[in-house]
Order: sequence, then C-alpha cells, then structure tokens
Amino acid sequence: MTDRRLVSRLVLSLVTALGVVLGLTAVVPSYGGGAREATPEKKALIQAYDRAAADRGAASASTDESRPHTHAGPVALLAEPAGADDGHGHDHSDPATKNAVSRAGAEAGAVDPTTAAQARRNEASVVAQRAEPDPELVRVPAPSERRTSPQNRYVMAGGCYALRGPQGWVVRDGAGYASRAATAGAAEPFHFQATTLGEYLLWDSEESFLSSDDLPLAPTVTAATEADESSIWTVTKPDGFVLAQGTDRLTSGRPLTTGRGTQFTLRLVDGCSAWPEIGTQISGRPFAGTSSFQEVRGTTDNHTHGMAFRFLSGGAHCGKPWSPYGVTQALVDCPDHRATNGVNALEAALTGEPRHDPVGWPTFKDWPAPESLTHEGTYHKWMERSWRGGLRLFTNLLVENNQLCQLYPFKDAETFAKTQCDDTKSVELQAQDMRDFEKYIDAQYGGPGKGWYRIVTSPFEARRVINQGKLAVIMGIETSIPFGCSVKATVPQCDEASIDAALDRAHRMGVRQMEIVNKFDNALSGITGDEGQTGAVVNSANFAETGSFWRMETCEEPVEPGVHDKEQYAQPDIDAQQQDALFGAIADLFGDTLQPAPVYPPAPHCNQTGLSSLGEHLVKRLAQRKMVFDPDHMSVKARQSSLDVLEEMDYPGVLSSHSWATPDAYPRIYKMGGFITPYAGDSTGFVGKWRQHLKWADGRFYFGFGYGADINGLGAQGDPRPTAAQNPVTYPFKGYGGVTVRKQVSGERVYDINADGVAHYGLYPDWFEDLEHVAGSDGAAIRDDMMRGAEAYLQMWERAEGVSNDACRQPSVAKKASLIRGLRSGLTVKEVLLRAGQPHQRLGTRFTYCARAADGDLTRVRLDFTRAGRLV
Repeated sequence: MTDRRLVSRLVLSLVTALGVVLGLTAVVPSYGGGAREATPEKKALIQAYDRAAADRGAASASTDESRPHTHAGPVALLAEPAGADDGHGHDHSDPATKNAVSRAGAEAGAVDPTTAAQARRNEASVVAQRAEPDPELVRVPAPSERRTSPQNRYVMAGGCYALRGPQGWVVRDGAGYASRAATAGAAEPFHFQATTLGEYLLWDSEESFLSSDDLPLAPTVTAATEADESSIWTVTKPDGFVLAQGTDRLTSGRPLTTGRGTQFTLRLVDGCSAWPEIGTQISGRPFAGTSSFQEVRGTTDNHTHGMAFRFLSGGAHCGKPWSPYGVTQALVDCPDHRATNGVNALEAALTGEPRHDPVGWPTFKDWPAPESLTHEGTYHKWMERSWRGGLRLFTNLLVENNQLCQLYPFKDAETFAKTQCDDTKSVELQAQDMRDFEKYIDAQYGGPGKGWYRIVTSPFEARRVINQGKLAVIMGIETSIPFGCSVKATVPQCDEASIDAALDRAHRMGVRQMEIVNKFDNALSGITGDEGQTGAVVNSANFAETGSFWRMETCEEPVEPGVHDKEQYAQPDIDAQQQDALFGAIADLFGDTLQPAPVYPPAPHCNQTGLSSLGEHLVKRLAQRKMVFDPDHMSVKARQSSLDVLEEMDYPGVLSSHSWATPDAYPRIYKMGGFITPYAGDSTGFVGKWRQHLKWADGRFYFGFGYGADINGLGAQGDPRPTAAQNPVTYPFKGYGGVTVRKQVSGERVYDINADGVAHYGLYPDWFEDLEHVAGSDGAAIRDDMMRGAEAYLQMWERAEGVSNDACRQPSVAKKASLIRGLRSGLTVKEVLLRAGQPHQRLGTRFTYCARAADGDLTRVRLDFTRAGRLV
C-alpha cells in the first residue's frame, strides 16, 4: 500500500466517523484487491506543470521573449524537452504542457502550418485593425446618495438604518430587542446585508443578528451570534416596511416578537459595525459606451466554472462564490478538511503537501492558490475586481462528471439529494445557481437589473450590457455525458428525438455555448483523452461508463506533427504536469474497483472513435439554433469531422475556448470566422500563444484576443513569473479603462501578482498588466488586442445569428449601397444588422458600411441612429 492510499484511508475513516455531525454524505469505496497500485507521489498532478513559464515553445533559455526577435527554421508550437525524454516527446517537469498553444495532444516538434508569407500578411492585418478609431468610452455614473428614508425595499443593501415601531425606535434589550427609544439617535443601528433581492440580515452594533426564536408558546426575537435561516427577513413596503419570515412577521413591542406584524419606519443613521467583506482595491468608475449599440471594449474569458461548488455533488470543492451569510461562511474549507486539520488525500495528491491550513477567511494562508484545485477561486468580490479591471464578457460553463462523482466518497448532502451524480440534473442545478447569483449581485447593488453580473442570451443583449459598463455572462455546458448521451456496450443511450428535446430545454434554460464531449467517449463523439497517469485512470473510468476503453491506435501515416490525440502508456508515471489533474487524482485515489487501462500500440495515438451520426445531428442542431459550438476535447477525427460539417453549412459560430484542440484546427476556426481563447496559464506562456495566434488571424474578420481561465478545479492558474524580480508589476498601476489597481486584500492576506501569481480570479487585472511586462515593446499591442476580445466574440456570435460579415474586410459579401441607403427609418439596430450586415465602424450612434456602388466599386455608407437605437 502506498503512502497516499494510507492517507486517503485515514481521512476516509475520520470523516466517515464524523459524517453525521458534519452533514456529509460519505460513500466509502471497497478497497479489496484493487486492480493496480498507485505509483509513488511526485508532488502529484499539478504544481510543477504550473511552476514556470515557457514562452512560445521554441525559445531557448537564453532568448528574451519579451523583445522582438526571429526564430530560425520552423516555429515549434511546444517547448523542446528540458530534461530527459520519457519516451513520448516531452518532459513533464517543463511547464510547456500548460503554456502550449495546444493542450490536446500536440508535442515537441509540432510545427506551424502557416507559411512565413501568410503569417506576415495575417499579422499586418491585425496591426492595421489596431490603428482604426476606438469607440469613445465614458465612466459609469456613481450611484445616488442614500435617502434618509428608503424609497423602496431594495435600496437598503449595505446601508445603516434604525427601525421605529408604534412604541418607539428599536433598541438592543439584553438578549433581544425592544421598541422603546424616543429618537433615532438613541436607536440600535442595523447594517442591512442583502441575502437576495428584498431579503436581509440585520446586523447590530454588537455584531449580532436580529433573529427569530420560534418558541411555540412565546415567539420572540433574539440577538444571535451566528446567522441562519431565522436571521433572514423578507422586506415588503405596502406603506411602511414589513419584515417577514414566511407567515411570521416582525412585531413591534417590548420586547420585539414575531406574529401578525408591524409596519416599521426606517431611518438612515450612523454607528453600524463594519460588515466583514473582501475589497477590490480598484478605484475609478467602470467604463461604458456612449451608446448601447456601439463597438465595445473589454476583455473576455470564455471558459470558467463559476458554479463548480456543485461539481461532483459538491464534495470535492471547498467554498462558494457567495453565501447569503457572507464571506465568513462562503470561504471556508470543506468539512473533511477541517475535521482532519487540513489532512486531505485529494489536496495532498494535487499539491504534494501532506496537509494545508484549512482556514480560509480571514487568513487565507494556503488557499486560494494557483495550484489549489479544490478551493473556491471565483468569490463574488474577486469576480467584481476582474470586472472593474476590464472584464466585460464571460462564459460560465456548467460542468459535471458522473463517474468521478460516484467515485469521490464525500458529497454535500443537499447537492447530492438534488443531482444524484447525474450530469443533466447537475447542469440544471448550476444554471439555477447562476440565476440566484445574478439576483444576489443585483441585491448588493440596489434592485433588479442593478448589478454588474448579467446573464445574456444573444449578442445584441450582450452588447447592450457591456455598453452599460456591466459584465455580460454567457451560459455554457461542458460535461462528459451531455443530454444523457452515454454509450453502453456500443449502444447509444440517446437518439435524435431525445437530443432535440434536451437541446430545447437547455436553450430555454439560457445555454448558448457548448462542448459535446469532455472526459469520456460518448454517443456523440470520441475524445482526445488525457495522458500519463491522469489518462490511465480516466480511461478506466471511461470503461466504467461505457464498457470499453478509448480506442487509441497508432495514427495512420502520414501524421501531421502535433495532430494526434493524447498518448497512452502501459505503466505511466504519476506526474505533476497532467492537464485536468483533478479527474486523475480522484480516480487514482478512490478508483480501486476500476479496471486497469490496456496496453496500447506505439505512439502517436489517434482515437478511432470519431463524430457519430448522433454527434453530427447535434452539431447541426446547435448551428440551426445559432448556438456557439466548441470542439475542444474531441478526438482529432471527431473535431475534423465537426469542422467539416460546419464549413459545409458556412456556419461561423465556432470557438476553441481553452486550448484543448490541436494546431490544425486553429487556422480553420479563424478562416470560418470563429474565435479562439487560449488557456490562460502563466503570463509568459500566454504571450507566446498570443504571438502565435497573430500569425493565424484571418484579416477578413475583426481580431481580438481573450483567454480561458478554466478556474475552479479543472485548470491551474498562472504562477508568479520567475523573472518578476527583474521586471516586476509595480503597484499601483493603471489598469484597463484607466482604473487604478492596488494590491488586492482579502481579510488579512495581501496578494501580489509577482509573488502569488493568479491565486484567485480577482488577480486577472494584475495578470493583464503582467502580460504587458512580458510582451515588452509589444505591451501596447497585447493590451489593444485583449481589450478588443469582447468585441471579437460578439462579432463572431452576430455572424452565427445570421448577420453577414463586414464588407470592408471581406468585399465579396458587400451589399448594394442602394439597399443600405434605402432602409426605412425606425428600424432597430438588430433589424439593420440582419439586413445590411456588420458595419466596419460602430462609433457612438453611427454605423459606417462598405457597399457596392452602381458602378461596382466599393463606397462608404453611413447610417445614423437615435439614442434609443432606431434608424434615423
């Protein structure tokens, strides 16, 4: 028995014994006669792959990638081995796997298929686009001052108020409260902390919560030291304010009780205790557009798992993006971590440390951290910091893996009761969580629609939201068994009718971006697989799900360099550099009953399972519904077939969101009018990806750049840059949109990108600044391209909606000038776009088009709109 298995059994024993007290669902696997032994720990499945930054792979150790230079010969897409070759083309001690252009199977020796002349032409087109006029940006106005008496039931959020009933102003009265003070100045000041729209915690000056104590014979109100459901009051305002809990209402008296209820008067006062919360340390108002339909500015992240606290039934993820009771309950470690004082087999496997400090708020000694895959990274104030720092478009992917959920023994009882480890049920629950999170942010900002987090379902809605200065959020799906489309002993568990029905439900739910495969072959597609130890154990889980292993065979000659799936081995080493290591760690620790993976023929490997007829049907249905299709994680064979289908349909709604495609796909996606956001990783590696993608950019389409953070369990975040001491990010600095960015403070912890890397999502504005340091003389260029990222995604999405491309960039699609000039006044912006196509410029309230004059030459046509977005 290995040390790691010994630790895992110790933790299992401890937590099982404490399960009832801690409210856990513990499902303990059988350990009798496992099919294989886990290999020795080598700092497990993450940290080293995350440790340093390899710039675009071909750079030698002596080359300064922050300065312009050329590479002799073909440009490799991944780094050459830094140490001894392990027989499969790369050394896992090198961070190249993380920072590579492709995470999906490309290896050292993969070359750029683009010719030098094409690369120069493509880069020149991007340079020319950067020189075009930028849209005017303005500051979002500051919120109005609070009124002495609140005007509605939403505006009290974060404010300090006194309550007056018929008997007087409410005061603290021993362990409870009473209406007895003659003036507001003598009253107890309550901090109103919104838990959702129209609901509040009332926190007094002694840091106690006004709570109901529902005794059957003597219902009363007490001052509680901890908040729970009895501390949440729904506020209504028929005339005065009524505070209720179900049918019980706060009733004025000496003491306060619950009963038939009293209408209270609220008065703005001073003297409240400071509510514990994390700050953003960004000053300056957020930027917005001058009209709701102009070109937008802002960064885009199109691959993050913001609701992953439900992933694997909630047991493997510690902390939440929000809690109605605040940060003190949102950012706490998992119950099994706390029960053992930070000894946890999964966390140890992922970081190599035998234990960690389980305390989150307020010390955050060991977590969050770039390599911690079990702890929350998208707490709402961290998200807010990134929004204030320039993030304007964001895809939240709903994620689940039923087999690993079943394997992992610790589950949140509430989540497990709702999902039962079913992918579809988990996706639906996370979608509801997104809606609840949106309401929570609205509540903090004063009412419905007031918050910065806005779920959108069309590019037109997204543009309006971004131009308001807010974050447009796209709902997406990334699961292994979407729509129940598993396969059992080669028999699909879905059909075209069930796929159509499930897609209809997802679309109604708000889903607009989708991958159709993740970790297992399914009835739709084969996968690219995982390599090393992660691959071996996830392949075994694939067998448990489907009844077969991945059909990896030696690729047929000729094999284009880098265009193959993940390589498999009979006796893999556990390595710290595996992609999506959480999957492998769970299966390795708790998967004793899994069948061992088979011995495969020599590499390079290609999965023989491609795109099925059901998969082709779903891809076509996604296009017909104008949804964005993401071919990441598919086998090379399946991805090539899916792109063939979409090219035949002339459908541009294609996105590779986090570098899980192979290099042959990226130029095709750009040529189709699609969009690419590489996995963020380390700042140094990301700059290298950006340089490479400039060579692939298609000048016929608007170019901008984004990233896929893949945070919250599935992807490690960027480590501190090794060369930061020579060229550090200096605080404060001017961030995107001209805001001032200082070191982020969470409780007692101060974060510095130079020392901490991207420890949590709130440090992405600092990472953006670090990109400019790495890019050197190209710093302004990468800033421009990142700020153009949201617009590039929106234009791709518009084209998916049926809006034709910009004719100035692609003259072959030009419409007659007479058609555009003849559009009737009063048409909406959307109606004009669908008739005239994408304008070359959208500045303020004016669109500028290229169109065909009567003599066949291109001419400029300008259309003006009212502020309300109607054609003049």
